[in-house]
This record gives sequence, structure tokens and C-alpha cells, in this order.
Amino acid sequence: MTTLDTLRDSICELDEAAMESALLRQAKLTKPAGSLGRLEELSIQLAGITGDLRPGTKDKAVIVMAGDHGVTAEGVSAYPSEVTSQMVINFLDGGAAINVLARLAGARVVVVDVGVAIPLEPHPDLIIRKVALGTANMAHGSAMTRNQAEQSIAVGEEVVRAEIARGLDLVAAGDMGIGNTTPSAAITAGLTGAPVAEVVGRGTGVDDTGLARKIAVVERALAVNHADPDDPIDVLTKVGGLEIGGLVGVILGAAAARVPVLIDGFISSAAALVAAHMKPAVKGYLIASHLSEEVGHRVILEALGLRPLLDLGLRLGEGTGAVLAMHLVEAAARIPNEMATFGEAGVSDRT
Repeated sequence: MTTLDTLRDSICELDEAAMESALLRQAKLTKPAGSLGRLEELSIQLAGITGDLRPGTKDKAVIVMAGDHGVTAEGVSAYPSEVTSQMVINFLDGGAAINVLARLAGARVVVVDVGVAIPLEPHPDLIIRKVALGTANMAHGSAMTRNQAEQSIAVGEEVVRAEIARGLDLVAAGDMGIGNTTPSAAITAGLTGAPVAEVVGRGTGVDDTGLARKIAVVERALAVNHADPDDPIDVLTKVGGLEIGGLVGVILGAAAARVPVLIDGFISSAAALVAAHMKPAVKGYLIASHLSEEVGHRVILEALGLRPLLDLGLRLGEGTGAVLAMHLVEAAARIPNEMATFGEAGVSDRT
């Protein structure tokens, strides 16, 4: 098992020489400079991440971390907590939105039980790495122990490392956990200092009364736990979730291996916020797939300095927005690979 310190130390800044070469290549392609906008920026970022002017995007996967949350006892979700395990089974049966969109993108769905509250039956497509049977109720004390938080990060790193050994070129971060917008909001407020009311959204669709209750729960959890904003693992421990910790490990592990990471909505972005506080160089490996309808998502993206590729009014999670954005990342990678230069095409360049 890779230690957290070793994992952090293995994450490097982006390859500046490769990015400069990618920029020069873009200038030679048969188009006005900058005319493909964000796709050009993405291709340059991909070169910096991988160190390769022709980065691969053939082998794609979305890693869906699943875990339950004790804070659901406070009535913060419109759905009961047993939906987490039921949705995991739905993923395995191929019937969820993430399955449909992953099939379209040619990506495999990797489902990991890092903290589902009930034991799940073994399944050939389910990775069982349960750290605990869900978290404790963070409104009354720490959501987990620091050891559990670190274990959850280790699970994510191990899973993505195994996928990279299979040839993974591009990974999307997905989640499943009823109630997990509440710990995500608490992490966001805890690490950015943003007012709680500005980062708590409706999640699965709570009404105005439910929203007010959810805001109060997050405020209480932060007051009770005194999470240290200078220690991102302490914040994850006190007010986080096991699947969020798992995604922190996925992000750190992918960055260490120079694999681009598509973050999804609010939950996976909260994990990215933790990872970036652990190692700021992580930010260069992140691609923001979309802007979620969850109000706190914009706060996280601004803190990370990321611009989303899509704005489709999504708020489902599971990695759905990240998998949709895989098509754009693949397009960005293919353009410098397959497009002719002015010289190759016999087309006159601008004077």
C-alpha cells in the first residue's frame, strides 16, 4: 500500500515542455489560431498531464465510489438511505443513467463499495473494499476516525492504480451515497470559508423546509467538530464521507500516474477540493466536466480555478456529467493527432 506522503510526493507539476510543443503544433494545424477554443486548451493540458503530444483516450473508465452517511438521520435527503445499496445493484445490472452514458462513451463502469451501510452480495463487477458500514452522524460528532478517512483514500488509490495497470487513459470520478451533498457542503464550507447557506443546495430535491434543516445540520456539524481548515484530512474525517475519501484517492492516484481526471458534480468536486488541499499540483490534472445545479459546486470550481466544459442543469452525480464530457476530451486529443498541418495539406498559411 502506498503511504499518503509517498503518494503526495509522487505528484509532479504539468510538463511545461510538452505543453509548449502542443501549443506550437496547434499553430501549424489547418485552422485559424485559437479557432477551436476550449478544445485547443484541453489538448495542451492533456499534453502537460501525460507528457505526450499524442495522448491516448481509448481506455476510459468511470470509478463510482459508494458509501452511506449517518447524517441522513437528520432528514437531509428526500430519499431513504437504503437507496444507496439499491442503486449499487442497479449499476451492476447496467440500468442506471451512468451505465447508459458510459456505454455511449465506450467507458467501463467500476463500482466500489467503500462504505455502504449493509453487506452486499459478491458480484463479479463489484469491488468490495468496505472501510465501515457508513459514517456516523456528523451532526453529533466526527463522521469517522482519521484512520478510516485515510483507509478510504487508500482504497481509491488502489482501485485506480489497478485500472491504470489495465491501460486506463482517462478516468471519471463518480459517486453514490444518499445524503452525500450534506458532507460535500460541509467540506466546501470548511475548506473555503464560504458561508454555509451559500454552499448547501437541495440535493435529491428537498423542499424549502428541508433546505433550511439541511443548512442548520451543516452549521451544527461544523460547530460540533471544529474541523481544521489547514488539515484537509481532518475536514474529511470530521464532516466527510467514505466515498468522498475514496474519490480523493482516485484523484491522487491518477495524478501520480499522469492520468487526466474528469471530475463530475458537487460530490466528486468536494473530493477534488480535499485532494488539491493535500497537494496543490493536483489541480493541473483536473478537468471540470460540467457545472452542477448544486449551488456549492460553483464555489468549489472557483476555488480550484476550473472552468466547466458543460452546463446542462445536471444534478444527478454517479459520474454522469464526467462521462458526457469524455466525448469532448477525446475530441481534444484527436485533433492534434489526426488533423493535417498547413504544410501536410498544401494549404497556404496566413501571411
